[in-house]
Amino acid sequence: MKFESNIYRGIILKRYKRFLADIKLSEDTPLHKKGEVIVAHTANTGSMKTCWDENWNVLISYHDNPKRKLKYSLELTHNGDTWIGVNTSLPNKLAMEAIESGVIKELQGYETIKGEEKIGKSRIDIYLYNGKKSEPTKECYVEVKNVTLLGENKRALFPDSVSERGQKHLEELRELKKNGIRACMLYIVQREDVDSFSPATEIDPRYSELLKLAHGEGVEVLVYQCKLNELGIEVLHPIELVL
Repeated sequence: MKFESNIYRGIILKRYKRFLADIKLSEDTPLHKKGEVIVAHTANTGSMKTCWDENWNVLISYHDNPKRKLKYSLELTHNGDTWIGVNTSLPNKLAMEAIESGVIKELQGYETIKGEEKIGKSRIDIYLYNGKKSEPTKECYVEVKNVTLLGENKRALFPDSVSERGQKHLEELRELKKNGIRACMLYIVQREDVDSFSPATEIDPRYSELLKLAHGEGVEVLVYQCKLNELGIEVLHPIELVL
């Protein structure tokens, strides 16, 4: 996935109020000069632990949209070893693109792919089906999560804070599977300094427990790692799941 907007380099000074970050520009932009400090929108509700520190290099996108109060969005941070994708509005798009291009081999063979299909009182990120909808043997629901937390021994972890919403999604996938419907939990790892994935048991023990239960009941757990650079983000290959 190539970045749709113009991308500029900067240095992060701080993140605050969850959705804001102060960025010192490393180059001129259409509105500001190199060295100026701008406020960028941060589309990430998590803690962003291990994803930023003061004076890390970052990439920001510029949006010339009169409806936007903040013209810049934080896209990637760099810890000295790898770019890290912190924009949580992108993983669903990355997953859809990777399915359509055949990268995620486990999710091939479906005629139709849709985003955000409603089930019960909530929505699942991706819905795949063949022929007529709502025939359990021909459909698959996929929940997508963005993974950026770095643990020990080059292991990626999720979540980076207690996630009641994530727990609910796992319960929904378990229910789908119990009803004979294919259900998948897909983790998109947006950093390149890891080679395996586990649930973050110390941060959210309930989420970890539910993931292990879901896996044991037949919910498929897929983990795919991305390549990230100044041009864009690409889902590349699976990495090891350790439960």
